[in-house]
Amino acid sequence: MAKQPHLLVEEGDVNEVAIVPGDPGRVDRIAGLCDDSEVVAENREYKVVNATYEGRDLTICSTGIGCPSAAIAVEELAAVGVETFVRCGTTGALQEGIEIGDMVVATAAAKNEGTSKRYEAVEYPAVPDYDVLSALVDGAEANDEDVHVGAIASDDAFYAETDEYVEDWEDAGILAVEMEAATLFTLARRKGLRAGAICTVDGNLVEGTQKGATDDDELPEKAKNNVERAIQITLDATTQV
Repeated sequence: MAKQPHLLVEEGDVNEVAIVPGDPGRVDRIAGLCDDSEVVAENREYKVVNATYEGRDLTICSTGIGCPSAAIAVEELAAVGVETFVRCGTTGALQEGIEIGDMVVATAAAKNEGTSKRYEAVEYPAVPDYDVLSALVDGAEANDEDVHVGAIASDDAFYAETDEYVEDWEDAGILAVEMEAATLFTLARRKGLRAGAICTVDGNLVEGTQKGATDDDELPEKAKNNVERAIQITLDATTQV
């Protein structure tokens, strides 16, 4: 099979289980907690690393920001042998009482984005694989984390999340909003593959603490610390799927 044009990988370059953060920098953080690692390819927003964690061979690949770039990563990784995708990211909470640094494991993702709609009608559900979902919840609870389990929203327009959008999501019981899960879940389901997502909360939109509102850095300190814990949960979950 020819080398994939964006990830620059081909069959034999990757493992069956992939952790897919958005941030290329997070690839290095995940690899740093593994037993060994090797850079496979790096191009644009995509960094691909193979690693081993507690005997499990993994691929770690960044997806960039948003569903369009995430779809390219999923399509190309699936084409060369990845069968299970686990997103490890950050999210903005949409319910009071969900604190910065808490964990959110998605049971579904509302399609407030355009990419998945190019593949199927909006009425078709964007849902994770049950076994991956369960492994993430079990991993969070085993690490004594505050974990919230439920539906989230995936949204394309970070700066167009108006008060009206936030209020509607809150009223619907949506736990949090991020930018990739809906397309990840959709593509995995359509291809007969598995996917799940855990995100740590970097702000709470209904409480006015959304990312960037109170700190000079992208993430507040508590969320930075919990990214590491989300990574640990994700790695532990990969040993069970």
